[in-house]
Amino acid sequence: MLKKGSKLNSILTGSCPTCNEESMYLDKNPYNVLNVYKMHENCSHCGTKYKIEPSFFYGAMYVSYALGIAFGVAAFIITYFFVGEKNLVNNFIGIIITLIVFMPVIMRLSRNIWINMFMSYDKDWKQHKGEKKATLR
Repeated sequence: MLKKGSKLNSILTGSCPTCNEESMYLDKNPYNVLNVYKMHENCSHCGTKYKIEPSFFYGAMYVSYALGIAFGVAAFIITYFFVGEKNLVNNFIGIIITLIVFMPVIMRLSRNIWINMFMSYDKDWKQHKGEKKATLR
């Protein structure tokens, strides 16, 4: 299991970057597409404010682009080398299907990575509860 307090734990689980106690999202299932972006305003455990400033998560679009490229390259490598499909049109179709299927996951991961670039785990969050609204590095 992922170590609580690590950035990787927060990124992969979508938990609060400050305390890792609860999900940042109203619905933990990323495939509920209508709620994929709906987040709590604050963490109910440590009080961390997730939307530090208006339009904070626009930066996650850049992370999403990089993740899309990574998923596309992985899909190409799998279809070309492991499945043995040498027709590039079929490889392209495999990439498109992969990106469509993993779109909600990529969207969530990009937000999780973006917020974890600006916030860090605070092992003493219980002592600081109520003192701060956002935990910027």
